[in-house]
Amino acid sequence: MDRAVDAANLAAAGADLSLWGLFMQADIIVKFVMLLLLAASVWVWAIMFEKFMALRRVNRAADRFEDRFWSGGSLDELFEQEGAKPTNPIAAVFGAAMAEWRRSLRIAGADVARSGVRERVDRAMTVTIQREMERLERWMIFLASVGSTAPFIGLFGTVWGIMHSFSAIAAMHNTNLSVVAPGIAEALFATAIGLVAAIPAVLAYNKISTDLARFASRLEGFGAEFGAILSRQSEERA
Repeated sequence: MDRAVDAANLAAAGADLSLWGLFMQADIIVKFVMLLLLAASVWVWAIMFEKFMALRRVNRAADRFEDRFWSGGSLDELFEQEGAKPTNPIAAVFGAAMAEWRRSLRIAGADVARSGVRERVDRAMTVTIQREMERLERWMIFLASVGSTAPFIGLFGTVWGIMHSFSAIAAMHNTNLSVVAPGIAEALFATAIGLVAAIPAVLAYNKISTDLARFASRLEGFGAEFGAILSRQSEERA
């Protein structure tokens, strides 16, 4: 009886092949899959926007900070202004190195060149870089997960929808195209939504991952240069 009712509904709704019509006449499981994929797609676009803005912001902040750093001003003054309470990753790396440098000077005294200052400063910068990159990489695993699983989730909705459609068609004993087409269309709609969610996620993940790797290299390069500067100052003090 239920199959007969479903078949009748399928045939009645056969003329409505709009996106909304395909969604409304889909099986409850297929609807759930569609809504899940639509929610994932919206979240993917939100993450993309946030990451692109964040990377632009930190790169601009890094440009401004490096201009001040290489201007020849006092490192102690720069530390007090930006390193003590950093507002961007590169200032945080600088602040961690300067803080460790100052603590080492107070502890090591005149024997600073042989007190392992360089190792402690490098370790402080490495930990800071890792922490800042982990903050920037937040939600990247979600993009990767959506990009790899969304097509298969959509395919599950398609398979389920086709099974439901064939059951209704079998109950009607009618394989006319006007009966078959709406059910197949609503099932394939789930796969389309899965691709709509997956393709931007994959493209965004590749682009953002490249930009993050480039920014991480920038932080590591700055850390290496600043570590060399502090090492020379340690030798001069010794």
